[in-house]
Amino acid sequence: MRAMMLKKFAPVETVPLKPVELSVPEPGAGEVRVRVRVCGVCHTDLHTVEGELPGAKLPRIPGHQVVGVVEKRGKDAERFQEGERVGAAWLYSSCGRCEFCKRGDENLCLQARFTGFHAHGGFAQYMIAPEAFLYALPPEFTDIEAAPLLCAGIVGYRSLRLSGVREGQRLGLFGFGASAHVTIQVARSMGCEVFVFSRSAAHRKLARELGAAWVGTINSKLPVKLHGSVIFAPAGELVPEALRLTERGGAVALAGIYMTPVPSLDYEQHLYQERALRSVANATRRDGEELLAAAARIPIKTRTTTFPLEMANEALLLVKQGEVNGAAVLTVD
Repeated sequence: MRAMMLKKFAPVETVPLKPVELSVPEPGAGEVRVRVRVCGVCHTDLHTVEGELPGAKLPRIPGHQVVGVVEKRGKDAERFQEGERVGAAWLYSSCGRCEFCKRGDENLCLQARFTGFHAHGGFAQYMIAPEAFLYALPPEFTDIEAAPLLCAGIVGYRSLRLSGVREGQRLGLFGFGASAHVTIQVARSMGCEVFVFSRSAAHRKLARELGAAWVGTINSKLPVKLHGSVIFAPAGELVPEALRLTERGGAVALAGIYMTPVPSLDYEQHLYQERALRSVANATRRDGEELLAAAARIPIKTRTTTFPLEMANEALLLVKQGEVNGAAVLTVD
């Protein structure tokens, strides 16, 4: 099978993903083999390739926004039929036994494994996945439309919940890439006013098209305080500013798996009056199921730019440069 393999961590500008030919993998007990049709390209893939996330073992095939069809089932795998369309997301598996899993926080499981990080992902023609962690996809979405929902959508949905913003309140979004362009549509369906901060003129234009009440840069003067915010950009310097713009009792959720250093915070200016700062770690299967149901109901319209599998390095570079409006998706099959 064709795949794009990471053999050495390196800046994406140096073209670290290499095309390889591998044997088609065989599913084990409780697993299925997925014939990959498309795979979204995520900032987490970028951080993985560039070695900014500890724990990845090489060589590795990245990719964790996978849409494909079940081609072969392993022993005791009965949830999906062969030929059925499925989606794979960042959470590859969890132990199901620890205190976090038992209380519904499987995203915090100490033995959690992640797609394209601990296990080979979707930058390939085939991948193996535990059937319990796959998603049935709403028929309303094409393969390309569905791919960004499987990480950008799911993590954005969890981040929105952790921001504490309620229906009709004011939400701030810092950075407007793949995840934010889905999150704004969920927030607008809740009647929220959305205020978007982005360095990119193209991203600000897209935010307006998707219903933002206000757009600007971090240096723009905001006319009101925000009830909650989500920071998507992996820039720690945004944290104090987002907290400063937060109303009493509001929260700022950090959606990225990676963040540059956060400057010192002043308790009275940034946190007093019950302001909260929360990190977002991965997501649960429940988050995924709820987001996919909401996406079909709203309905969410994803904006995508497609690339052939062999252009994975080029797609990652454009993601790094902030040049993709919406989400990047690799077409595989």
